This record gives sequence, C-alpha cells and structure tokens, in this order.
Amino acid sequence: MSKRPDVYYSDYLQLDKILDAQYPESDKEGVEAHDEMLFIVTHQAYELWFKQVLYELNSIIDLLHAPEVNDNAPTMQMVVHRTERIITILRLLVDQINVMETMTSLDFLDFRDLLRPASGFQSVQWKEVEARLGLRFEDRHGKGYYTSQLKEGDVKHVKHIERKPSLLDLLNGWLERMPYLNHPESWPGASGNPEEHPFWKKYRSAYGGSLLEIEQTNLGLFDALLYGKDENPKRRLSAKACRSALFIILYRGYPLLQMPYRLMNGLLEIDELMATWRTRHMNMVHRMIGARVGTGNSTGRAYLKAALDKHYIFSELAELNGLLLERRNLPQLPDSLTSLLGFGGVNGTMEQNA
Repeated sequence: MSKRPDVYYSDYLQLDKILDAQYPESDKEGVEAHDEMLFIVTHQAYELWFKQVLYELNSIIDLLHAPEVNDNAPTMQMVVHRTERIITILRLLVDQINVMETMTSLDFLDFRDLLRPASGFQSVQWKEVEARLGLRFEDRHGKGYYTSQLKEGDVKHVKHIERKPSLLDLLNGWLERMPYLNHPESWPGASGNPEEHPFWKKYRSAYGGSLLEIEQTNLGLFDALLYGKDENPKRRLSAKACRSALFIILYRGYPLLQMPYRLMNGLLEIDELMATWRTRHMNMVHRMIGARVGTGNSTGRAYLKAALDKHYIFSELAELNGLLLERRNLPQLPDSLTSLLGFGGVNGTMEQNA
C-alpha cells in the first residue's frame, strides 16, 4: 500500500487562497484608507461563520425531517448539540462588532464611497440562514428591496431555499407528534377535543386563577393559542404543536423532556442573538454614518430598525411563556406518565401517527 502523502498546514487550510483574497478598492484607486483591510477581513470572517451556521442548520433540518424522532436516543442529542453550537457562533458574531467599532466614522469615510453599491444586505448566506430557520418572504420588512440588490443567480438561489421546509416548519410537525397527552393508560377516555381533555381543563382553571384582574384577557390568548381559537392565518405553530410545546416547558424536569426543552429554548436564544446582532449593527451604522443612506442605498438605521422589529422567527414559542403556571400549582401527572417520562421510559419516540 502506497504511503499517504503528508498533509501540510497551509495546504490543508487553503491559506494561499484565503490570505490572497483581500483586495481593497482604495489600493486600486491609489487612495489612503488603512481601515479598509479591517473592513474586508471582518466581513470575510462573518461569511465563513455564516457558512458554518448553515452547515449545522442544514444537518439539524435533515435530522428533524425524519418521519419519527426518538427523544431518548442520540439523534435528539445531536440536534440540541448542533443548535447550541450555532448559539455559540452567533455570540461570537455579536462580539465581532467590537473589532469593527475600532474604526471611526472618518476612517470609514476614507473608502466608503468606493464600495457602492456593495452592501452587507447582499449577503446571500445570511438570507439563507434566515430562510432556513423559518423567516418567510411575506413576513420580511421591505420585500421590494429584499432581492433588488442581488444578481439574478443569487435571487434564484434565495427563492429556491425559501421553498424548502424550514426549521420552524419541521418544529411544528415534530411537536404535533408528541404522544404523551394521548397516552391511553394515563388519560383513559380522553376525547380528541383539547377543551375536554382532563389535563387542559385542570390547567386552564388553575392558570385563570393565577391571573391578576388586569391579566384576565390572557385567557383569550390561552384559548387562541392552545385551542385554536385564533383567526390569524399567519400563525406558524398549530394549536396542537403549542399544547405540546407548553407541556414540554412545564414538565421539562422529567428526563425525557430535557432535550426537547433545550431545543426549544435554544431556538429562542437564536432569535435573541440574531436580534442582538441586528441591534448592534443598527447602532454601529447610526454611529458611523448618522442619517446618511447605506452603501446599498437603503435608509440605513431606519431600515435596520424596522427589520429588527419584524424579523423574529420563533416569537410564537416566546408567547407560550405568558401561559405558564407556578411549579407548585402544576397539575400532578398520572403515575403511568411520570414513569414513562423518567429514566425508565422506553418509548420516547415522537412517531408520525402518534
């Protein structure tokens, strides 16, 4: 057998390509603009991290696309682990703005006009991250501007990605398959009507009793989210999925619900970190260019502010936290179900027909 060639560090990392990929426009124009190198390197680093986020995100989507997902098996651990890796990367992306902010407004002005009309808004990978998580075109701010700055091939690619099932779509299907509230030994005779289910009848009564007088309208929200009495066609999580998600949040102390809870909590953290990144970016833009338009001819800070308010992806999960009841007042689960949810549980599969 022939000896495998030695792997050399710079060849393995393709450093000849990476380190020879910085060509400041100011150098081409013979203009002194020292900070353009920092600007290029920082944005290239962002794109490399976006690539890793997509790599993790696509693998999570593939795992959750299976007809069944066993919550008591390595698959769910991998989903949670990779979700938490995305969270760690997003924290790094937020912190990376600190490096960019070592550049002053005058430093930026030295080369800013040479970039037009290039803009971070043309990042196809960031649009792909948003779409794969679940941000739909119709829910975006500035839909007319959204793809207007992209090349034709990039527009086609983004539109293709938007047609694929997103993580939010798969989350809904996965939650709908949760079998624990349909466990026949635990809830004998329970009808298919959630309003008549013994658990939800008891929980709604206890929840209503916990509300202050000025909070009584929350019962309407409870019925809208958990019983499907909501006429908003834009909702992404079904009532059945919301019931499963709230149940997981409430009883996450049971071993079999730990991983599902960590996944949902991780998605909320991803939403929060993406909003934090947008906020830092917005404030940096305001600090750097004030009221001027962006290099891509957007309205700068005003556009970013509107997108920040509208581009939360997992807000329907966050809404459920307004329907929580104190642990001490939670309905006691049947022994047969607590046994199933404990370490002795043998069927943790969210089966397609459950």
